Amino acid sequence: VPIGKLYQKAPRIVRDLAKEFGKQINLTVKGEETEIDRGIIEELNDPLVHMIRNSCDHGIESPQERIKAGKPANGTITLDAEQEGNNIVLRISDDGKGMDPEKIKLKAVEKEIISAETIQQMSTRDAFQLIFLPGFSTATVVSNVSGRGVGMDVVRTNIQNLKGMIDIESELGTGTTFIIKLPLTLAIIQGLLVKVKAETYALPLSSVVEVVAIDINNVYTVNRQEVIRIRTEVLPIIRLDNALGVTTDKEDLEDRYVVVVGLGMQRIGLVVDELLGQQEIVIKSLGEYLGTIPGIAGSTILGDGRVIMIIDVAELIQDCYSKKYFKH
Repeated sequence: VPIGKLYQKAPRIVRDLAKEFGKQINLTVKGEETEIDRGIIEELNDPLVHMIRNSCDHGIESPQERIKAGKPANGTITLDAEQEGNNIVLRISDDGKGMDPEKIKLKAVEKEIISAETIQQMSTRDAFQLIFLPGFSTATVVSNVSGRGVGMDVVRTNIQNLKGMIDIESELGTGTTFIIKLPLTLAIIQGLLVKVKAETYALPLSSVVEVVAIDINNVYTVNRQEVIRIRTEVLPIIRLDNALGVTTDKEDLEDRYVVVVGLGMQRIGLVVDELLGQQEIVIKSLGEYLGTIPGIAGSTILGDGRVIMIIDVAELIQDCYSKKYFKH
């Protein structure tokens, strides 16, 4: 989904906070069409809201302070998103007062988060990272806006849970930018949804050559391998219910389909019960708990919330062609 969905509440939040603090704050949004996984958007919602609150509360100065510093009375918060290689990069910037690394170091020592000896050798970048430690807050007055239970330590934890990282660039008197980098491990592809018994599976559409209704007169067994003749070509077929261990009481091939899939010059037919149409899907890895499952490339969540498996076409083709009786 476009990351713009994540930004929908931002204008109202900024407007309400500006009013509460007696500040004048504009919001600029860029790159809202950047595609991101729906699951990531849900996890990013709370951290983003907290960082916007933080910028309004601690970053942007009052109109009087800004005019005194030679700035326009209106402060600006910018939300920017773009894809960089295999990552999505989000930037939450403000043109406020910036962060003072020395003040942060002193506050960390006061709070006994870190020792006075340690801060002596600390770089500015490392000093900024101190704000992500539990129990850290530089606000002299705890407002009812930034102090709502989601500390910057929780923000960082949420982002790390998404296998991402957060960094800070800040210049005193000029402003602060929070940079969130998230891996784009969730590939968006076109999938062909098929039914095998009661289960729905997805096949990457890029691997699908054609789909044919099975004519049992064209199905044979050669060296213990079932094959199908399609026009002038003879292809090995794999019954997906057998390959995936789906229990079945239906052995005959009538009223079923063969989805012809290809990898380079190698082609095989996959036997399925029904064709359910094509759909854009997001490949998610099965994660460390499930590890790898033979014949499965990953999973995806359908619009109705169902989780279905994505067939590993390449693995099935390689398995089929590695058998001695069907080696070319």
